[in-house]
Amino acid sequence: MEVARTRFQGVWNIIHFNWHFYLIVGLIMIGLLLLKSLFPPFLHFWLLVGLGSGCLITIISLLVSYYVYDCSNLYELDWLDDSNQLQLLNVNAGFDETSSTIKNKYPSTKLTICDFYDPQRHTEISIRRARKAYPPQPETISINSQALPFPNHRFDKSIVIFAAHEIRDEAERVLFFQELNRVTKSTGKIYVMEHLRDTSNFLAYTIGFLHFYSKKTWLTTFRMAGLSIQDKKKLNPFITLFILTPHGNTP
Repeated sequence: MEVARTRFQGVWNIIHFNWHFYLIVGLIMIGLLLLKSLFPPFLHFWLLVGLGSGCLITIISLLVSYYVYDCSNLYELDWLDDSNQLQLLNVNAGFDETSSTIKNKYPSTKLTICDFYDPQRHTEISIRRARKAYPPQPETISINSQALPFPNHRFDKSIVIFAAHEIRDEAERVLFFQELNRVTKSTGKIYVMEHLRDTSNFLAYTIGFLHFYSKKTWLTTFRMAGLSIQDKKKLNPFITLFILTPHGNTP
């Protein structure tokens, strides 16, 4: 199913898929405000400061998400260069936002869409909600992240956008990238787009940045999978694109 992008699509999806978090935060804030009189008077000021800070942090995270997903050119995929007439593999984790764009931008490309979502391994409730809201496109192939069902050197380019971090087990994650290494041509490229567990994402999402992996973790994963980093781009202060080449060694 094609994901239609509207002006607030990105930030709305975040709220939609993580509504339980915003509900819990809202209830806690309302509860503390209603119970304010039970606290000693000298704590009232700090209670209000804490509530105000919580509201501000939530608003900032949503504004950053709006900037990243709805105001930037993130989904124009200009970094793919000319991919017409090529064999492309696009892998997602239950929520495919880019296959339609790729098909529209490169109409003569040969696109294979895969989804490695496994409810037994990938237990994030937000993924289940995303999958329910946006069912996979009909041609999507359900795969095991540790054993891609393709011959060696099948694809010119392999793409993994905001999906690889959903593989929380390190061994599984390394095997996944080893498989990408195997099915991508030695002259090809592997594109990995992710948030990083860094200062920018901490300022934007506070403890939510723990769901992301650090640059060091990604470098270790790529090295263990036998991949080299050809280039690393900051698409904006919060998003990093790794461009990898197969059959090498990451320094």
